[in-house]
Amino acid sequence: MPMIEITQKDILRSTIVEPAWYEVHIDSVGQKSSKDGGSTNFPIEATVIRNADTGSTDFAGVPLEWNFNSKAIGFVVGFLKAFGVEVTPKRFDLAAAEGKNIEVYVKNGEWQGRTKNEVTDQYRPLRETVNQ
Repeated sequence: MPMIEITQKDILRSTIVEPAWYEVHIDSVGQKSSKDGGSTNFPIEATVIRNADTGSTDFAGVPLEWNFNSKAIGFVVGFLKAFGVEVTPKRFDLAAAEGKNIEVYVKNGEWQGRTKNEVTDQYRPLRETVNQ
């Protein structure tokens, strides 16, 4: 009999959040070749902590994933600045973001006909929640 194990994270992965700014915890930053081998992907895995504007924890625990690609590495600038990094022409260790929190804007997108959470290229440092 085929057995599978479903974790709470698996269940939350299918949760569609309301478009908003969210405080997220950066769980991991990876590095791997793209499918065609012509560039490098830098996948980011994070977990929603709370709505950054209202303080609501309705979507706490929802995992988010997004990616930076070496062919369009300029999109990482806002991500780095959200951590207070002064971005100048030099090398950066993206793994230094692991374990830290920032705010990201999440909207609803579509992939293969399904609604999904989509982290936009909008990042900001942590702020105090307006309505706690």
